[in-house]
Amino acid sequence: MNRVFSGVQPTGDIHIGNYLGAIRNFVKLQDEADCFFCVVDLHAVTVPQDPKILRQKTLEVATLYFAVGIDPQKSTVFVQSAVPAHAELAWMLQCITYFGELGRMTQFKDKSGGKENVSVGLFTYPTLMAADILLYQTDVVPVGQDQKQHLELSRDLAQRFNQRYGETFRVPEPFIGEIGAKVMALDDPAKKMSKSAGNPNNRIDLLDDARTVQKKIARAVTDSGSEVRYAPEDKPGIANLMSIYSSLSGETMVQIEERYQGKGYGNFKGDLTELLNAELGGIQSRYQELQESGKVLQFLEEGAARALAVAERTLNVVKERMGFKYF
Repeated sequence: MNRVFSGVQPTGDIHIGNYLGAIRNFVKLQDEADCFFCVVDLHAVTVPQDPKILRQKTLEVATLYFAVGIDPQKSTVFVQSAVPAHAELAWMLQCITYFGELGRMTQFKDKSGGKENVSVGLFTYPTLMAADILLYQTDVVPVGQDQKQHLELSRDLAQRFNQRYGETFRVPEPFIGEIGAKVMALDDPAKKMSKSAGNPNNRIDLLDDARTVQKKIARAVTDSGSEVRYAPEDKPGIANLMSIYSSLSGETMVQIEERYQGKGYGNFKGDLTELLNAELGGIQSRYQELQESGKVLQFLEEGAARALAVAERTLNVVKERMGFKYF
């Protein structure tokens, strides 16, 4: 079976863009691949975090993993910091990563722009991501479009290490859905939906209640006119909402256009709200059950033990190839 690795940061609130762009794909893949899904808490501290909130959000993300349908018996689910090999391999990969490569990363430019003090960790974040992926000899990485550049670096580093030290790492491939892979902000369809956006109307969070979802969709930016038509260049607002609708319903854009011909934005937004609340309602019910069961920590402990065994095998080979094995 192919091996799959992906992770989500425990910062902000997990939103429908994270779900449609990546997390929902995890559930589909676990029946056909050997899946490793991680809560990447080491990535979170590239910017300042309150330790109490970080722990809370880490458990929230892990619980949502299971609530959306990831089965701890089928998939290895764990917290990144519970496997020290991630940080150790990241340092070794930093030593074959070029400064210019990291300087060209668009996410670093976006997150560091205008700030006087930026952590080195934020700059080297993509190398830690490469370590996450390569540790598990990953074949496929389900990612959103915004992470594709980081995955390309992971591929480059795997190939560079293999050329210098001998065949060691598999070279991973991306898995990106065509529709829903990049959900845009509800308040500004020119920007990506974001966990860190100051305006909560930017996104639909997976734990938003039905009334909140209704309000956010009602306020979502559309475009002049009232025609429900998929034209991202001319009508980016309604095109973004149609992408969400398509991802939830399975209907094509043509089918959605035909369904709402002559009906306008109001009818469309009402139906989209119903689709969202139906999807989120099931997730939230399972989330509550998991919280009450107290099983999430057990699942994470078992996942970390499995992840550690695999990661250590790779790390031992890397150490031997680089000359770090003495005993």
